[in-house]
Amino acid sequence: MTSWLAQWLPQDFDGFAWPWLLLALPVPWLLRRLLPPVADASAAALKVPFGKRLDGIAGRAGPARARGVGLLAWLAWGLLCIAAARPQLLGPMLQPPQAGRDLMLAVDLSGSMGEEDMQLGSDVVDRLTAAKAVLADFLDRRAGDRVGLIVFGQRAFVLAPLTLDRDTVRQQLQDSMVGLAGRETAIGDAIALATKRLRALPSGQRVLVLLTDGVNTAGALEPQKAAELARDEGVRIHTIAFGGYGAGLNVFGVPLRMPGGDDMTDEAGLKRIADITGGRAFRARDTDELVGIYAEIDRLEPVERPGQSVRPRIERYAWPLGASLALGLLAAAWPRRRLA
Repeated sequence: MTSWLAQWLPQDFDGFAWPWLLLALPVPWLLRRLLPPVADASAAALKVPFGKRLDGIAGRAGPARARGVGLLAWLAWGLLCIAAARPQLLGPMLQPPQAGRDLMLAVDLSGSMGEEDMQLGSDVVDRLTAAKAVLADFLDRRAGDRVGLIVFGQRAFVLAPLTLDRDTVRQQLQDSMVGLAGRETAIGDAIALATKRLRALPSGQRVLVLLTDGVNTAGALEPQKAAELARDEGVRIHTIAFGGYGAGLNVFGVPLRMPGGDDMTDEAGLKRIADITGGRAFRARDTDELVGIYAEIDRLEPVERPGQSVRPRIERYAWPLGASLALGLLAAAWPRRRLA
């Protein structure tokens, strides 16, 4: 039935939302056939030869006019059933907003992240507070990305799975604190956990940004082995070695470089992780450098994957519904016209 009707509809006709309602088309005919006839209370008690002329004077329709009214009523009912079935047309081709990458953030919460050697505005703050401020700004620029958050210390935990709700990720980051996952640093376990979360996603979209200020001192998996596993799963890792020169090494507000001051950060190990997975390794000794690094990651991991083109369905039940109403009104008005 729907295929027959489709021949009389526009080429962009996409079908009916509720085609089963078209089964109601023969309902009036079935009722007329199955139900007993109603006695005509208006039938004449006395038949006279000039009865038809009296009917015309009284405004009653003749047989031809009754057939015309019945045809209008049938057309109105058919259009009403078509409207109830909700015909739909395909709209013009649209391309939704571009989708982004799946990006996992891994943030170090070990004890050394509590070192107060970072400048944020006019205040001296600890490393974690500075990292939170920069990451919050980074999240604001990742519209269209699905972002997840892993924190690690002695162990690694997922605080937020991959989600488009960046506000939730930001809030989870703000609520984290130094030592939440232990005082040591399990870089290998953090990489392994991120790889496990990203492995089910399409290749080319699996990215991990790992921020730490120390060396691997805990965990069941060595960072280099974890990086090899990530490479095999198509996960690209950008590493950030973060940290200043340690607390108490400022003279009149000027940080002093001390011998061995950078030894607590395993820059060489983090660079090996990035090189193995095809990522980039960065070093940030202050907040300004960290801001520049995340801006560079924005350029390395752009939001450029286009969404799939779609054609929306447009409801067109109003057309047959309006035509049905017009035919119904015409059928109701027709019998009132007098015969000449």
